[in-house]
Amino acid sequence: MEKTTICIIDDHKIVRHGLKELLQKMGRYSVDLEFENGAEFLSALPLGNAPQLFILDYSMPVMNGIEVLQALEERDEEYRVLLLTQHFDEDIIDAAYHHGARGFLHKNCTAAELQFAIENILTIGYNNITEILKRVRHYNSGRNERSINIVLSGREADFLKLVCDERELTYDQMADIMNVSVKSIEAYRTALFERYNIKSKVGLVLFSFRHKLTPPFT
Repeated sequence: MEKTTICIIDDHKIVRHGLKELLQKMGRYSVDLEFENGAEFLSALPLGNAPQLFILDYSMPVMNGIEVLQALEERDEEYRVLLLTQHFDEDIIDAAYHHGARGFLHKNCTAAELQFAIENILTIGYNNITEILKRVRHYNSGRNERSINIVLSGREADFLKLVCDERELTYDQMADIMNVSVKSIEAYRTALFERYNIKSKVGLVLFSFRHKLTPPFT
């Protein structure tokens, strides 16, 4: 069985070692990369053979986990990030999801909870999409977002619908479904990013959620 590749970003060597040992004992995962802080991780991007999942610590020197997520929002590549922390702070959780984290776990979680979160992110795209949407809605409540006139072409609407599909489709798969080239998919994405100041694929899902543009939000 082909193993899922994982990268761990944590400033404590003993935590990285213990987490790596735990994951590899599960038999499904291979920890291929480790970084001791967020700045070191970001300086290594883009990765030639990127892992399928990134486990990111919140409390690190130089850059904390939220700052790393914010930096990843500026990049074209997609990163599935599971944030781990000892600080079960509501504001941190809300900010993590707002900036693209696919899941959030306390470091006191059990091995079963960790594996459950990883498998949800890999198969569905998020550990708990219902909680994420609820928290993002809460994060944005009270903020005076300017009213915008949303205009989508037919192809852009089709693209956005596929982005929000529960199957967590890749851009290659979207291109096949829409019978267009990957470059066309990238053009739809870039147009929406620039027009509505969106930074990531997760941002596209949240954009659709906020404005009730596509299933399952309509």
